[in-house]
Amino acid sequence: MTRLVTKAAALVAAVFPLVGVGVAGAQTRAVDEKTGPVSFANIASVRIGDEGQRGGALITETQRSPLLPGQSKLAADRVSVPKDDGERATFGGHYQIALGRYSASQNPYPPGVASRDHNVFAALQTTTVPTATAETNYALRDTWQGGTKPADNTVLVLEGAKTSVDCTGPAKLSATSSVTRLWVRQAGGGLGIVPVPGGNAGLQLSNLRLGPPGDIANADRATTVSDLKLTRVTAFDQLIRQDGWRGGDFTAVAGWRVEITTHVKDAGGAALQDVKTTIVLGGVSCSIPKGFVAKAGGTNGGTNATQPAVPTQVPAGYLGAAAPDTGGDGSRVPLGIGLLFGGVFFAAVALLLGRRRKPGTD
Repeated sequence: MTRLVTKAAALVAAVFPLVGVGVAGAQTRAVDEKTGPVSFANIASVRIGDEGQRGGALITETQRSPLLPGQSKLAADRVSVPKDDGERATFGGHYQIALGRYSASQNPYPPGVASRDHNVFAALQTTTVPTATAETNYALRDTWQGGTKPADNTVLVLEGAKTSVDCTGPAKLSATSSVTRLWVRQAGGGLGIVPVPGGNAGLQLSNLRLGPPGDIANADRATTVSDLKLTRVTAFDQLIRQDGWRGGDFTAVAGWRVEITTHVKDAGGAALQDVKTTIVLGGVSCSIPKGFVAKAGGTNGGTNATQPAVPTQVPAGYLGAAAPDTGGDGSRVPLGIGLLFGGVFFAAVALLLGRRRKPGTD
């Protein structure tokens, strides 16, 4: 049995070399996977239709804090939602959320706003305090508009958006959702700056030139408009999340929630249907159990999580099927959620590797 475990440890160390690096200076005991301190970070997720009704959700890779001090960070290759044909089919095909670095010719942001690498991670500090951060520039694009340049299809931009949470203790929960500037497609066609809502106030916009997320029979681009509401996430249930994304006795949440109601009309202006789309940008949470006390030493705060990265995440998944009803055969992309929680296994391997460094313990 020992040989099997040793071989498994060697294999995981080869595939995930960062696991072994995170052992140095780490605690000798992992936090409890089911009830211990934990944090999650998700850069963007989408729900088409009201929850419980026909529709579905696309949830991108969700970072989960490891069971030993360290962080799980979103890979730089995620620069948009959707990122492939599978996600595009579930998302509907028209919308695209830009959230990473682009070349100058593909930049979807207004003049003067450069694309940037995102910074999205969930961390467990050396004090066992869970933190999470998501920061980048977001651009919601509607390719149905048929613009010649990527920025021509951009409807909403959150420049310098940052969400973060810190669960230092039951009486020390913090959550922030900030943005440097908001840009919205104006009636005249250009992108203009609008005031950033303060506190829990929301921004409500009507009659935006924004179509449905997917094809709808007889929909007309000239007559179809959308209403949009932008608010801060203040409750755990406002996140769009997989079942594996859990809370705790004390939970802090942050994020930006975009609610779109598209009034789809035909060329004559007759109403065909309303389509509701909900998007959560930078959804983050941290949770701690009753009686939690942070360990002494170390530095807390999501921006100071400097421990080596640990590949612990919930992969991208789908809840149901998200394309709106087009009046056709109702075909959908039947993909289910996959949950991969490697925390316990990674912790066991890390501890085993740490023990193997000590003489006389093989």
